[in-house]
Amino acid sequence: MRRYSVFAIAREAMRYHEGWERAWPAPTPKPRYDVIVVGAGGHGLATAYYLGKNFGITNVAVIEKGWLGGGNTGRNTTIIRSNYLQDPSSAIYEKARSLYEGLSRDLNYNVMFSPRGLLMLAQTEHEVRGYKRTVNANDLQGIETRWIGPQEVKDLVPMINLHGPRYPVLGALLQERGGTARHDAVAWGYARGCAAMGMHILQNCEVTAIRSENGQVSEVETTRGTIGCKKLAIVVAGHSSVMAEKAGFRLPVESMALQALVSEPIKPMIDVVVMANTVHGYLSQSDKGELVIGGGTDGFVNYSQRGSWQHVEETIRALIETFPPISRLRMLRQWGGIVDMTGDRSPILSKTPVGNIFINCGWGTGGFKAIPGSGWAMAELVANGEPGPLAADFGLERFREGRFIDESVAAGVAH
Repeated sequence: MRRYSVFAIAREAMRYHEGWERAWPAPTPKPRYDVIVVGAGGHGLATAYYLGKNFGITNVAVIEKGWLGGGNTGRNTTIIRSNYLQDPSSAIYEKARSLYEGLSRDLNYNVMFSPRGLLMLAQTEHEVRGYKRTVNANDLQGIETRWIGPQEVKDLVPMINLHGPRYPVLGALLQERGGTARHDAVAWGYARGCAAMGMHILQNCEVTAIRSENGQVSEVETTRGTIGCKKLAIVVAGHSSVMAEKAGFRLPVESMALQALVSEPIKPMIDVVVMANTVHGYLSQSDKGELVIGGGTDGFVNYSQRGSWQHVEETIRALIETFPPISRLRMLRQWGGIVDMTGDRSPILSKTPVGNIFINCGWGTGGFKAIPGSGWAMAELVANGEPGPLAADFGLERFREGRFIDESVAAGVAH
């Protein structure tokens, strides 16, 4: 494919932009591929891309039951950070964050990465101790974070109310190289990169069954016919347990909706990402001026992709205490994404009981920020048949061994 550049834009402008080629074609499925990746979201496309780039495996099909990037990749709040407590978590998220920094150049596609900085507010003494512990852990891990006091928080976020009626702001954990990216552009950029290597992206192609012979995967039944494969990577987020059941094994995950909303567009008023975990809300401002606001998951298992008034009320009520000016804004739209939650709120990148089937799931509410690192580690697992350093601790066997990577209780936040 031709590279995008200022010269290409100028050339196409001279001929009314009629010469642009498709970013990715709509091919007819081949009878057989070396690798099939189920799921054309960010994680699945990144897996395919790094299979080609790092290992030269390009006879790959990425299968998607709907449209490319139509799942959680297009249904999140675009936050990117790596300030986790546990070493395995910080390693894979920092790999992802560092890849995000050069992703636009690597893909020749502007993913609009914005390292605007990220604040995690401490509004209880317990959070103060926890975040200071995280700063020390991040220092040992080589991740740049620091603790700041209330006045510096106020300097960064002038609209914040430091003396809330229930939870005053006692300080914050700051990662200055955290930020946001454009979620759709991440999926589109990876898709274009995959197509440029000759991989097939098959949209509107639902997997209905997974077949195996002698304990090894052999083919998948789809709505577009039977497709053979040597290896199968399942990367379907909230529907991971459904796909695992088709393959003949079970996963220790629960699926539930995570809701978010955006306000009407307004003039710039906040140029960092702020997470307030005690009241459980987080927000940033998009390039279009909307406030992007998120909260927690539903309290019950479900597969709904719709929002609910209950969550809007709970999230906004909590955030208004800390950010009073947002009480005057109107909601523009809301949505839900289906997230898959493990018991320790850490992901699964693992071999499975069926030979040459690999699973990438369990990212819960923090999947977008991990996309490049997840794809990098998953590609290594699929190509070599064994996990590399990034994925080694995230195998399914940890649940049997009681070797949890606890990012929900010990770290104080699961996002």
